[in-house]
Amino acid sequence: MVSTESRKNLNKFQYFFSEFNAYILGFIKRLYLYSDKSVSFLTQSSIFIALNCLFLLYFSFLLYDMSDDLNLLLSSFFITFTVYSFDKLSNIKEDSISLPERAGFIYRYRKIITCAMVASYISAFFLSILKNPYALLTVHFPLFIGLIYSIKLLNIRLKDITGIKNIVVALSWAVVGTSFPLAVSFRDVNQIVYILYYIFMKFFINTTLFDVRDIKGDSMNGVITIPVFLGLKRTKNLLLILNSTFIPWLMFSYSRNFFHQYRSVLIITILYGYWYIIHFCSEGREIGKSLDLLVDGEWILVVIVASIFT
Repeated sequence: MVSTESRKNLNKFQYFFSEFNAYILGFIKRLYLYSDKSVSFLTQSSIFIALNCLFLLYFSFLLYDMSDDLNLLLSSFFITFTVYSFDKLSNIKEDSISLPERAGFIYRYRKIITCAMVASYISAFFLSILKNPYALLTVHFPLFIGLIYSIKLLNIRLKDITGIKNIVVALSWAVVGTSFPLAVSFRDVNQIVYILYYIFMKFFINTTLFDVRDIKGDSMNGVITIPVFLGLKRTKNLLLILNSTFIPWLMFSYSRNFFHQYRSVLIITILYGYWYIIHFCSEGREIGKSLDLLVDGEWILVVIVASIFT
């Protein structure tokens, strides 16, 4: 027989365990909601993509075997924030179909985003001019491309032309990642070309994956992107072929004694590219914020891996 005192102690323990379990579950739920809101804010406000540009530029400094420059890193952050904020402000209609959460955020805070965008451009301008005129010229290239990309000229936008949008966006990122370090020190032309190709092709693949996510909204608005034109399966095959071009690229760069210290990191980025192409081009997959984190945030992961391996 269990004594009355033992039964009371057991009930107290069960009550304590139940309360503790409820507290832990509540804490996990609150932590998840807070994390989800934080991620949504960073991706919707363009802060995350701007931070990713900063890490891209940092990795480019590593590939060039240069010491990074804080002014240029911050300039890349601010100019990217400016360009992507402008694009989102001009793209609310299309996003309201495929990305209603982001479109709602941009519409609600459009005045704040506009002020932040102007302040960001001014910051990029002065940080680059403090370095040298070349840096100032380079920082305006993505801004110029962003304006052409988003504004209608003769009732046509570059972003509405199949494939041109991807080339323009990828070229803008490639110029930033390749040219900014050259404001510190010029390098071998062959090395510049290799880095330019690597960044350009990475972003051509990535921008096409974002078109996969926006395929419904683009179709409804009559925007013929690569996934709308080719279909999901052929788009996936195209991206896998493009990612495979990094294999001979890596072999040729190795034969020229480029990027030896980061060879293992580059191999990992190629394998990672295969994975997210297959993952996000799967039939019936609902693509949300994971695309921003895993594809937009690729360069953050690259720098972390580079710091571990080197």
